[in-house]
Amino acid sequence: MFKELYAKNVATVNKSDYDALYEEHQKTLKSSAKLERRLHKIMKMSDKILFEKLGANETYAKQVKRYSYIIKQGDAQGKALLKNTYGLEELLKIELENERLLMQEIEETQKEVVFTMGAIGESRSKETANHVKRVAEYSKLFALYYGLDEKEAELLKQASPMHDIGKIGIADAILNKPAALTADEFEIMKGHVEIGYEMLKHSTRPLMKTAAIVAYEHHERFDGRGYPRGLKGYNIHIYGRITAIADVFDALGSKRIYKDAWKDEDIFAYIKERAETQFDPKLVEIFFEHLDEFLAIRDALKDSFY
Repeated sequence: MFKELYAKNVATVNKSDYDALYEEHQKTLKSSAKLERRLHKIMKMSDKILFEKLGANETYAKQVKRYSYIIKQGDAQGKALLKNTYGLEELLKIELENERLLMQEIEETQKEVVFTMGAIGESRSKETANHVKRVAEYSKLFALYYGLDEKEAELLKQASPMHDIGKIGIADAILNKPAALTADEFEIMKGHVEIGYEMLKHSTRPLMKTAAIVAYEHHERFDGRGYPRGLKGYNIHIYGRITAIADVFDALGSKRIYKDAWKDEDIFAYIKERAETQFDPKLVEIFFEHLDEFLAIRDALKDSFY
């Protein structure tokens, strides 16, 4: 049982604590085996002594009484050992639960940090925190309908707010320019994906690794004409493909310093026309099949100035 508990919780259990508990458990098992051997020896010796002194005159009732007494004594000691073993297992369960709660707190803190950093990145380009909230919710919805399981869809939802974190490295004059960017300015702007990726790629945490993928690939295009690496089709990670369409849908419908919000019919036409060029066609299909759900998210998380 100890090894099964450790195998299930190997990511959270403190190995030195586990080893100490496991060693104590093994000692208890050895003590139990030793007691069993001792009982057998006592029974054999008692048989020998009894028949030497009483010969064959011992009645069946006396034999039963003698064996019952020995078994009763052994049972009492066995129960005591078993109770001690259960106590050790309960102690290990408590330690495992404490480790689980600590890891949960760390993960929740990490999620909060990710969202806050994502919101900071967006605020530098005069966008609201609700933008990253909406993109997060859209991303999870896309992921679930695409076939990702609940755990992975939730992971993408938590990571997607970091898609534009690299904007913190782009000058305000470019981020907030109230007009179209020049070719040189656009090249600088494109650098935000590299900046974001470099910020996140060194972490081994699943959340941060997912965020690194999202930051790096959400401007790739299905036809291979995106950036920074010109990835094409399904060579683009599903996290990047999902965040790309979620981000564009929200950006088109949002007022920015350089544009007004688009009308819904224009947004829908834009997305439909770009299936297989800018967007994964399966994701475009999901968007229109579940349009009411996407619009409900948008309505629930409207910006305050709408």
